[in-house]
Amino acid sequence: MTSRLLSSAALLLAAGVAVAEDWPQWGGPTLARDMYARATGLPDHLDPGKFKPGTSDTQLDLATTKNVVWAVKLGTQSYGNVTVAGGRVFVGTNNESPRDPRYQGDRSLLMCFDEKSGKLLWQQVIPKLKSGKVNDWEGLGLLSSPTVEGNRVYYVSSRCEVLCEDVEGMANGNEGPYKDEAKYVVLDTGLPPVTQGPTDGDIIWRYDMIDELGVFPHNASNCSVLIVGDILYSCTSNGQDWTHSNVPSPLSPSLIALDKRTGAYLGEDDAHIGPRIFHGQWSSPSAGVVNGKTLIFFGGGDGFCYAFNPIPVKEGDSSLLKKVWWFDCNPPQYRVRDGKPVRYPSAEGPSEVNATPVFYKNRVYVAIGQDPEHGEGVGNLTCIDATQTGDVTHTAKLWSYDKIHRSLSTVSIDPDNGLLFVGDFSGFLHCLDAETGQLYWTHDLKSHIWGSTMVADGKVYVGDEDGDLYIFADSKEKKLLSQASFSEPIYATPVVANGMLFLQTNAHLYAFKDLARANGPADQPPTLNLK
Repeated sequence: MTSRLLSSAALLLAAGVAVAEDWPQWGGPTLARDMYARATGLPDHLDPGKFKPGTSDTQLDLATTKNVVWAVKLGTQSYGNVTVAGGRVFVGTNNESPRDPRYQGDRSLLMCFDEKSGKLLWQQVIPKLKSGKVNDWEGLGLLSSPTVEGNRVYYVSSRCEVLCEDVEGMANGNEGPYKDEAKYVVLDTGLPPVTQGPTDGDIIWRYDMIDELGVFPHNASNCSVLIVGDILYSCTSNGQDWTHSNVPSPLSPSLIALDKRTGAYLGEDDAHIGPRIFHGQWSSPSAGVVNGKTLIFFGGGDGFCYAFNPIPVKEGDSSLLKKVWWFDCNPPQYRVRDGKPVRYPSAEGPSEVNATPVFYKNRVYVAIGQDPEHGEGVGNLTCIDATQTGDVTHTAKLWSYDKIHRSLSTVSIDPDNGLLFVGDFSGFLHCLDAETGQLYWTHDLKSHIWGSTMVADGKVYVGDEDGDLYIFADSKEKKLLSQASFSEPIYATPVVANGMLFLQTNAHLYAFKDLARANGPADQPPTLNLK
């Protein structure tokens, strides 16, 4: 292992990992994952419209819409946030509305659409794990938001694998060393192999974290992988078993490094998080350059935020990502009250980190939260000084905000005005000063927020479980610009790419644009058949 693998890391962090207007990975074009896009001309009002009578939810009447460019049918549960790169839109869902009659029943899907028209280009079918809902909850679909770099797309499957695929699918043939796609799509089903065609996915390499690392994902596997130079970083989703009292694989890693070109294992974290996992692990890593050195940031299932050196170091038989610093994101009173430990998942007790740490101006911002099944409870948002080393719990807190409830949400930060926006699971949107933590305003959406906020073009976009999309002004003064109602819950995060707003509900994916400002007629048919 040499530093050659990270030779361009600083440039990537400064300039982004793909075309500036694309949204090539969870969190945005830069590895800081700040949920901010540089864009202009985005809509501040929209209407998803109505479906034609007698067509269920497959034919949209565009005459009833406002600023809709196209819309497509997904499955029935869609949590895998949108990625847009190279003229393609990638999104995760389930198979409850099969597009391909060859694949029936409960499956996870990665779907790839044409960015301009919404045409389905290809899909990767992922069979469910034989172990069932304890590791791969029924009907959930693909939870990972893909990462696109060049002609490759990387993601964590519902089978707890890191997959690398050709962005063109099988349309350009079966590339790469992996040739077992026909067998892969029927794993654990007892069905015969399915001959692959141009609308199927093309796996380049596959790394099975259960087989290789012995990890035990709790209910679901979810990570949006991070690529810095030639190294890919992924959370393993290691967690508890069905008893909620035992971690079956406490010695397995929580964060790993792979060679992005081959999928070869390079190393794992040295934090030994396993024995302290509260429930599961679903955070995604981020990165930043601190004092001239790249650091990898990761939210653990033990409620700590970690910073690691990016290059694994050989120690005996192991290759380790060495800790640089670690910070307990839970206030002391969440862990111990009146001299007694507060039991997880008590509403007044500690939480893990499910959100992605965001890097901004030598600081890391992260909120704590729990599995939505645990309901509401106390939360905390912390701003951590990323320049220190060691156990920095008592020295690196620049500010914290405990008026937030449990949160699944990654913060959005507008670098032009220093405003930070974050939602919590209780349904409150919070606007704070990223430098000082000063609260400017809150708004009660009156419904759970599962996704994150998106900041672009002077606007803040956020969706909720009731299926409402709110658009606020990106300002210190609260100003609700508009509210649009959809027919299904919004569990994902709105995404901005190339002058368009992409929004997925549980069952549909929409592309919006301010059509009044668009040059020339919109590229859309009079009616969209979504079957």
